[in-house]
Amino acid sequence: MRRPHLPARLPLDPYVLALLATVGLAALLPARGPAATAADLASTAAVALLFFLYGARLSTREALDGLRHWRLHLTVLACTFVLFPLLGLAARGLVPGLLTAPLYGGLLFLCLVPSTVQSSIAFTSIARGNVPAAICAGSFSSLAGIVLTPLLAAALLGGEEGGFSPDSLLRITLQLLLPFLLGQALRPWAGGFLVRHKQVLGYVDRGSILLVVYAAFSAGVVAGIWHRVSLPQLAALMLVEAVLLTVMLLVTWYGAARLGFGRADRVAIQFAGSKKSLAAGLPMAGVLFGAHAALAVLPLMLFHQMQLMVCAVIARRRAQDPLPELAAEGVAEVSPARQRPAPRAR
Repeated sequence: MRRPHLPARLPLDPYVLALLATVGLAALLPARGPAATAADLASTAAVALLFFLYGARLSTREALDGLRHWRLHLTVLACTFVLFPLLGLAARGLVPGLLTAPLYGGLLFLCLVPSTVQSSIAFTSIARGNVPAAICAGSFSSLAGIVLTPLLAAALLGGEEGGFSPDSLLRITLQLLLPFLLGQALRPWAGGFLVRHKQVLGYVDRGSILLVVYAAFSAGVVAGIWHRVSLPQLAALMLVEAVLLTVMLLVTWYGAARLGFGRADRVAIQFAGSKKSLAAGLPMAGVLFGAHAALAVLPLMLFHQMQLMVCAVIARRRAQDPLPELAAEGVAEVSPARQRPAPRAR
């Protein structure tokens, strides 16, 4: 029996460390008075900029080209926006025995945000899965999340503390939807600039999210919200999230097999359908929850790091699948260069 191979170093995302440092800064030096107003305005502008860049980067043509693999994309969307929310609703039975109402609100919000793009692609590539499908699935999920996440929040979070309200709809339209549509409209002119300055704009993305996190956690500290969370409650939250991630990883892998997908597609479905986007969820939480965003994003931040660590192990184990086994399944895992017969020597 082959012993499982674990990576020598689990991926502790440096950006998660930056987020935790931002939380610590907000706890020690929260913005108060005029500084809080300035931080809130800057956070609002940062969210609008973030979604403008999302819209300007998303290639509508590439997304439409990927529609030919519609069964896979519908499966990922169903996992992200149907199965995840259903599991989140089922977790309501854990309140108040295991989870507090505010933490449950954050857990339910976690279940509503779209899937990741970059990490889904990276893990699918490591595991020798269908990378083009992962790219399209992540893009579709991000695009759908602009509309579906607020709608699901309106339906499911209306009764939760800091949940959805008519004012939230206006803020979502002004801060998320309009900048995104503007970015899509300007993409023919802005696309080249974005490609040339991709690395710099990546820092703009991450800096914007850090600003959103600082404003949200500052408001939480000033409001005394952290006195309502204890270490046992955080441990209970992590346990619930571990179960949630395990269920989704199993369902996406074995459920995709039952639906008739080959191994390469199953890999893409597992990594795109079981993960949640921290980059998309944080600014959305700031818009939806306002002053209560600190506790709302805490479950998402914990889940993000957990999914990175677990999926890194799974991807590296899948990468060790023997190629004859893959060929027997009829999966085109090998690059086209390897699939073509070698040229004859001249």
